[in-house]
Amino acid sequence: MNLGAFSVSLSVKDIQASKNFYEKLGFQTLGGDISQNWLIIKNGSTVIGLFQGMFEKNMLTFNPGWDENAENLESFTDIRILQNTLKENGVKILSEADESSEGPASFTIEDPDGNPILVDQHR
Repeated sequence: MNLGAFSVSLSVKDIQASKNFYEKLGFQTLGGDISQNWLIIKNGSTVIGLFQGMFEKNMLTFNPGWDENAENLESFTDIRILQNTLKENGVKILSEADESSEGPASFTIEDPDGNPILVDQHR
């Protein structure tokens, strides 16, 4: 099962302080909008999302349809197919993508330790 590009999404208290810190580690801004309290930063193949005030916990994030540079892939597994496969495998879906829709959608699950996992398709 190909879930798409992987990143860690961090719930930060001060996005500017977090940006400054990660820049010292060699990360550069890949996308996002700091005025809207979110940035995507990258160092090599490592991608981190910084989000202030958007969710409670840090989470793992997968983006079907994107590569590690947030560029569209020609071929990928649609999020609704991934969601159905996980359901068939007994994974509890916490928030579901609308299966009658097309294009952008997301769903969330949790691992056995309560770590949130977001699967977020942007196209």
